[in-house]
Amino acid sequence: IIAMTPLGRFGLPDDVARVAVFLASDEASWLTGERITASGGWR
Repeated sequence: IIAMTPLGRFGLPDDVARVAVFLASDEASWLTGERITASGGWR
């Protein structure tokens, strides 16, 4: 499975946490109704 991911590794809780922190920040204030996939490129 790891070989099939573009990043070549499994995601860690910190990887998902970074997305959550960004979405909760003022930098994401212009985003509305988006679906954010934190998958490391896995399809």
